[in-house]
Amino acid sequence: MGLEGLIDQRVHAYYWEEDLNCAITILKTLGEIFEVELNSQIIDSASGIPGAGRFGGQCGLVGGALMFFGILGKKSKVSQQEIRSLCYDFADKFENTLGSLVCKELRPEGFKADNPPHLCEDITKRAVKLATNSIRHNSSFN
Repeated sequence: MGLEGLIDQRVHAYYWEEDLNCAITILKTLGEIFEVELNSQIIDSASGIPGAGRFGGQCGLVGGALMFFGILGKKSKVSQQEIRSLCYDFADKFENTLGSLVCKELRPEGFKADNPPHLCEDITKRAVKLATNSIRHNSSFN
């Protein structure tokens, strides 16, 4: 299975089989791609990230990816400056590609009880691919 197939399969499974949120889904998927074990405290810390606790703030996909960049950067002995640079570049690409970093702009209907589940599956797949490419194209992480 290629990278795109792996991303599609894992994101779908994390949403529909495990009912995980977007931040945890991107963390776990990136962890699998880059073979980084994530302890339970890291996963637990991402439970309230989506939309800043559903307030509509920063997108959980951004928050989860930024968390992963810090984890991978420390594991790879990358400087804080390089980690920040990767985070900045990713946020810039995310906003330019998807239109915003803000959950309520990406998901204008909010989190209404009558919304179908996992509305952000497609955007999650795009965000994981964007994060993966950002890491792979950053020479400090290779």
